[in-house]
Amino acid sequence: MLSRLGMKKACLLSGQPGSGKTTIIKEVLSKVGKSAGGFYTEEIRNQGIRQGFRIITLDGKSATLAHSDISSPYRVSKYGVDINSMEEVAIPAVREAICNRDIVVIDEIGKMELFSYSFRDAVIEALESEKRVLGTIMLASHPWADVVKRRAEVEVISVTRFNCSEVVDQVLRWLES
Repeated sequence: MLSRLGMKKACLLSGQPGSGKTTIIKEVLSKVGKSAGGFYTEEIRNQGIRQGFRIITLDGKSATLAHSDISSPYRVSKYGVDINSMEEVAIPAVREAICNRDIVVIDEIGKMELFSYSFRDAVIEALESEKRVLGTIMLASHPWADVVKRRAEVEVISVTRFNCSEVVDQVLRWLES
């Protein structure tokens, strides 16, 4: 897989929720000797129950992406999606990384994030830049995400709970090549 990945500019991890995609990205970033910018998404939990999702930029800014208490025309399951969090936090972080970092991190390209057409534009800008892109992308089929998965510069790696260590090693070798 590394030989295929070595030729690509973008590595997108895909897998079931809880398979370790974001954990892999965080581990890779802690070990790689290059500058990175962008964002990741994490769950908001209250007494062990998932209430929503938060965007956190690599420079420490955060915003609520989706929450069961948000009233919004954009919905995924029980969560209302605040696309302003994409516009105000995630997209500027991606664009700053394109201009000023070695690696652009986009975690994730998922159903909630894709409600923002400006986010879609930022993803394409990152993929068409000279930078390496490390991210996650939804496993389920989605017309726009499926096109991204098929782009020539993109390699999609399937993540399971059983191959996380191997994927960390593959991604580190790719970023250091």
